[in-house]
Amino acid sequence: MKRFFTISGLMLLFLFSYDAAFAQNVTVKGKITDNTNGQALIGVTVSVKGTAAGTQTDVNGAYSISAPGNATLKFAYIGYASQEIPVSGQTTINVSMLPQTNELQQIVVIGYGTQRKLDVTGSITTVKGADVAKQASPNAVSGLQGKVAGVQITNNGTPGKSPDITIRGLGTIYGNTKPLFVVDGVWYDDISFLNPQDIESFSILKDASSTAIYGIRAANGVVLIGTKRGTKGAPVINYNGFVGFQAVTNQVKVANGTEYATAVNELAALNNGKPVFADPASFGNGTDWYKQILRKAFITNHELSVSGGTDKYTYNYSFGYLDQDGLVQTNNYKRYTLHLSNDFKIGKIVKLGYTASGLSSTSRDIPTTIFNQLYGAAPTLPVRKANGGYGDPNDYGTGDGNNYNPQATIDFYNQRSKNKRVTYNVYGEVSILKNLKFRSSFGGDVSQAEVRTFVPQYQATVKQFSNKTNLNVDHTDVRNWIWENTLTYDVKINDDHKLTALVGYSALENVTRQNDGQADNVPYKANGNLQTSFPDTAKVTYLATPGRQIRSRALSQFARVNYSYKDRYLLNASIRRDGASQFYGAHTYGYFPSVGAGWVVTNEDFMKDQQIFSNLKLRGSWGKVGNSVVPINPTVQVIATDPYLTAIFGNPQVAYPGASINSIVPPSIVWERTVSSDFGLEGGLFSNKLTFEADYYNRETQDAIFAIPVAGSLGTNNSSIIGNQATIRNRGFEFLVSWKDQASKDFSYSISANLGINNNKVLSVITGQNPIYDGGAGIANGALATRTVVGQPIGQFYGYKVTGIFQTPQQVANSKQPGAAPGDFIYQDTNNDGIVDSRDRVALGNPLPKYNYGINTSFTYKNFDLAIDFQGVTGVSVYNANIAYRFGNENFTQDFYDHRWHGAGTSNTYPSVNVGKNSNAAPNSFYVESGAYFRVRNAQLGYTLPASLLSKWKISKVRIFANAQNPINIFGYKGFSPEIGGTVGDGGIVTGRGIDANVYPLYAIYNFGVSVTF
Repeated sequence: MKRFFTISGLMLLFLFSYDAAFAQNVTVKGKITDNTNGQALIGVTVSVKGTAAGTQTDVNGAYSISAPGNATLKFAYIGYASQEIPVSGQTTINVSMLPQTNELQQIVVIGYGTQRKLDVTGSITTVKGADVAKQASPNAVSGLQGKVAGVQITNNGTPGKSPDITIRGLGTIYGNTKPLFVVDGVWYDDISFLNPQDIESFSILKDASSTAIYGIRAANGVVLIGTKRGTKGAPVINYNGFVGFQAVTNQVKVANGTEYATAVNELAALNNGKPVFADPASFGNGTDWYKQILRKAFITNHELSVSGGTDKYTYNYSFGYLDQDGLVQTNNYKRYTLHLSNDFKIGKIVKLGYTASGLSSTSRDIPTTIFNQLYGAAPTLPVRKANGGYGDPNDYGTGDGNNYNPQATIDFYNQRSKNKRVTYNVYGEVSILKNLKFRSSFGGDVSQAEVRTFVPQYQATVKQFSNKTNLNVDHTDVRNWIWENTLTYDVKINDDHKLTALVGYSALENVTRQNDGQADNVPYKANGNLQTSFPDTAKVTYLATPGRQIRSRALSQFARVNYSYKDRYLLNASIRRDGASQFYGAHTYGYFPSVGAGWVVTNEDFMKDQQIFSNLKLRGSWGKVGNSVVPINPTVQVIATDPYLTAIFGNPQVAYPGASINSIVPPSIVWERTVSSDFGLEGGLFSNKLTFEADYYNRETQDAIFAIPVAGSLGTNNSSIIGNQATIRNRGFEFLVSWKDQASKDFSYSISANLGINNNKVLSVITGQNPIYDGGAGIANGALATRTVVGQPIGQFYGYKVTGIFQTPQQVANSKQPGAAPGDFIYQDTNNDGIVDSRDRVALGNPLPKYNYGINTSFTYKNFDLAIDFQGVTGVSVYNANIAYRFGNENFTQDFYDHRWHGAGTSNTYPSVNVGKNSNAAPNSFYVESGAYFRVRNAQLGYTLPASLLSKWKISKVRIFANAQNPINIFGYKGFSPEIGGTVGDGGIVTGRGIDANVYPLYAIYNFGVSVTF
């Protein structure tokens, strides 16, 4: 018995010692990798279960944490299955994490918070910043092209120019048609100040259920952007850079010297004139002006960042530099960006932080008319004379239509643009109770833009000269701020009920001030820079800048409730009350409610044993959102006191100033609202290797604000009135399907495709059935090429339908078409009244694409990676205004010259060279072409050097890559590119949409780069 007690005592002593040893803290280290490819996972959360102790993995996937020997470590990472591993006295624990098989558990960024994808009842698409940053696009928005269903992005070739973006069709007519960009909680109209490398993620909010929380600015959709922040660990230094060149895609070929001279002589004969050129063959090929002025343009981009932190604070700092030459000689854009962020933990309940970005950009601009000049310049004109002077069109007698030398235009054009911008956001969070959190943030945007244009005294040709110098300075200051406060209550009851409630308050102010002045006889500085200010002796004239001295304010309250029952039944409801200074009295405030519901079918008991769906969810939403980007003070009657209204009476004569009402204002104006509904289906099959989403939406803009024509007999200078004029509907479908697979240990791939279908229709206009005509940009005779009318899309092309070409005088004599001649268009007598006139015009095409699609692929084999993206649109038309934009003897394209009518039987589709004749240049079906295209949007091949090779140099990762953007473009359009956006004209309609007139050509980028991590 004594021996038994002795043994028992020893065992108890051993167990006590064992427990004591394991109760002591040990330092556990390890590395966390992706189970599918073995790559290190950065930012994995490692915590001690049941405590607040935790850390994150560094850039090498390594971690170190102090934990009791008998504790359990939890490993969690977005997109991966969480794991719990007992320490059991171990000091080294390496973890291989599996990608999350249930995508519904992934975290999605929403307005003022985050949600599991399972809980989302609206239409939200998330794009990783890395998928955009790896492209060569200087602007991050451009990198989204083809990646999101229902989002149309139209690029512009001008360096530094932001692309156009519309979400689910064009619903807003007046002013800014872009979505609201929310970067780290601050509101912006564009994100040109951001380096794509600094972006962590995009969330595109498309339906009212997800956007209504932003009320007054959500009518065009919302794009949430989170920038990169630091993670705990040793400092990580990362460099990304590339260098390459840009080249024009699908360059338009124009007639050479001999062909041009032949065509000009034909034109003279058709107008009963004498030949302009005695011997067309003597000119040979002549001057290729596109080759002379355009070039392969250099581009380089570099970004250096450092990040890291401790338990108390984290940091992320980066610096970026972009140098991009334009396709036109002398055109250049330089951009410097700075991004700073810090987060601080103060105790257990307080968190503070900030984000700040800086931008400094300079550009050497080009004349706005240069592409019209290149299109029409005479190839018979030499760049230089034998004596070194500029070739002068006046020496050849070709008339004033192309009386310019494009080289002289470029050489004597001197405009510089500068932009400095600082954006910032400071926040504080307090965990008042376990489930109650208060957050306050204050952010803003401070910018200064300046455009200086200097005209020297010079003499290049008879028509290109200046007898005096002139300096024009356009200076714009912007001061915006926004202050937001939210209180969030998040609770879970018995694992069945999950409730998140949010209330908030917001105030903002936007201020824009512009000064525009000019002075003659200003000397040019010897160092080649423009004046930083007007000289003291200069007689400066300050120009009126109406509409550019703006102060707008808004005050808002909002609330939202998200509820989930057993992860099966979902409910989302929100409301926002916005007051804006653009509106008065009873119309000052607008209310924007929304509601969404979802049903996770696969979480029902009757679905547990099925083997088809990994997940399946039905969702639907409805809501109202607003548009505050409307004219300032549109109901205030302004009295004009222009000098021409002055009257002189008496002896001696005395000037009496006069005044006039130049415009008509509406008696009142109300909020422009967009009411939309959305129904969606989400699912996954084969353990979520195959996932899909489908949406149907109906989006209706009510009380749309824009200008409509008024009778000239009213006696006002402005022949339109701004007000609530129309109801516009966008209705369509969106589809997304993706396949991801790890085919073997060394090979993985993913393929996804998306399709957006949109139908735009005007449901009602205050003018009733009377059309609103617009779209005169680039139309030589001043005709209007677009029409907006009930039952049709906004700004559809409108004109005559061409049925052939007049071949003989007899055919002309037998027609009812006034002023026609052989070689002219034959227009259809649509209404069969026996005469061709304006009443025979018909709808010719839609500048708004019906179908937008994208295909995105990625492949990984060992250390190699390949990504190829495809993108395209169809069901859209383009108006090629360049062909008839003629004032004399402009050049012709090779296509037009080869197919032109030049005698009976030579062509029944192309007119004669007299295409600039008013009746021929009138908007008609010949100029309307298909705008459909398919392109390889981006292709990139990369190789990551083996870790074993880099370890000796203390480098964590080196990846080299080759990239091509827009290398292959397939389309039938006869211009540079059918990808043509538009601008908002004074009349309110997007007048230039789809009209190709002096558009900067799109380019392809070919570059090589490297990414290095230390």
